[in-house]
Amino acid sequence: MKYYLAGIKGTGMSALALILDDLGFEVVGYDDAEEHRFTEDKLVERGIKIYTKENDAMDKDTIVVYSPALKLNTHKELIKAQKMGLKIYEYQEMLGKLTKTFDTICISGCHGKTTTTSMLSHIYMTIDKCNYLIGDGRGHGTKESKKFILEACEYRRHFLAYDPEYVIITNIDLDHTDYYKSIDDMILAYQEFANKADKMVIACGDDQYTHTLEVNPSIYYYGLDSDNDIQARNVEYRNDGTEFDVFIEDEYYGHFDLPLFGKHMLLNALAAIAVCHYERMNAKEVANALKTFKGAERRFKEEVVGNNVIIDDYAHHPAEVKVTIKAARQKYPDKKVIAIFKPHTFSRVEEFADAFANSLNLADKAYVMDINYDREDPEDYKGITPYTIIDKLNNGDYIERGMADKLLEFDNAVILFMSSKEIYFLEDEYKKLLEEKNKAV
Repeated sequence: MKYYLAGIKGTGMSALALILDDLGFEVVGYDDAEEHRFTEDKLVERGIKIYTKENDAMDKDTIVVYSPALKLNTHKELIKAQKMGLKIYEYQEMLGKLTKTFDTICISGCHGKTTTTSMLSHIYMTIDKCNYLIGDGRGHGTKESKKFILEACEYRRHFLAYDPEYVIITNIDLDHTDYYKSIDDMILAYQEFANKADKMVIACGDDQYTHTLEVNPSIYYYGLDSDNDIQARNVEYRNDGTEFDVFIEDEYYGHFDLPLFGKHMLLNALAAIAVCHYERMNAKEVANALKTFKGAERRFKEEVVGNNVIIDDYAHHPAEVKVTIKAARQKYPDKKVIAIFKPHTFSRVEEFADAFANSLNLADKAYVMDINYDREDPEDYKGITPYTIIDKLNNGDYIERGMADKLLEFDNAVILFMSSKEIYFLEDEYKKLLEEKNKAV
């Protein structure tokens, strides 16, 4: 059986391609983007062919899966597939079919779901085996395990296509304001999703909205507050990581050393640890696995160049920008923190301009790039520009591709590049200039 994945360079789609390839299916792909994307590397290693122009890779036995970014009735490849009478599934529909085949743990939440999914997958793969799909482009399939660890995205209620045993909710926050019109609408989506859990719901009890959920399955809360079922106690935030003890329903479970920074990473770890407990996994084995966890792709990825530390992070919501800057200060208390932020979607900037500014003001200096958009019409958001945020900053400026020399004035600093989109053009430009500067000294 052959699968033809349209929009294969997307992080979720590329991860799905890897899973299908691991399970023994023939996989080919198509993408409108001709430029290289980081998700391609693993696909190319597997020998998965990626087309960017018209091709004849589909035949009568092909199943087509397409990215939600593509329109079924207007995209040329999907029109061709319909004319051929092929089976066609949208991305989340295909994942829904997989969740019925496996015992699925769905990790949801407006922030932290990629790291939590990555962390739990790492634990399972260290101790045993599992299938997993992570929103940073990584996926793995195996016929030797029935366990499927899946990052479940709330965008347009896509996660309602899944049939999970466990539902993990890392937090609930307003986002995707081009679809969700209020926090109440978002809460209703999570409530409907939580009620799909066959075994239990595990939610962050420190979050302001999770306790409002009315769910039929058993719900267990994790966090630092004393009323949680799963608690982190004796927490120490150090410049080499975070140390804590875990108590579950007032019983000691184990001691953990996490090589990550910030309260948000501690909470992500608690979510993963909670699943491991209820799945009867040995606490010492779980702790040993967590010690070797290196983080998800594009989540606080560090590179030292001279006296500066360059950090690449996927942060694209005010809450994520805030915790990323705080984590940088925890690890590097003696360095200045310089934040570079590329916003994604006009609707997000319009809704959260004040919140973005408040978060970026935690840095010593902040730069904002042009707004990236791929599903909105700029004509609908006249007046929404980078300066919608910059004008609210204490020490802010505009920056864009070709302007990386602005960053050369900073020495002994943490340079944070934050975006869900292609900020690496500026990042690579800065690295090249910085290396040239250091060589000249």
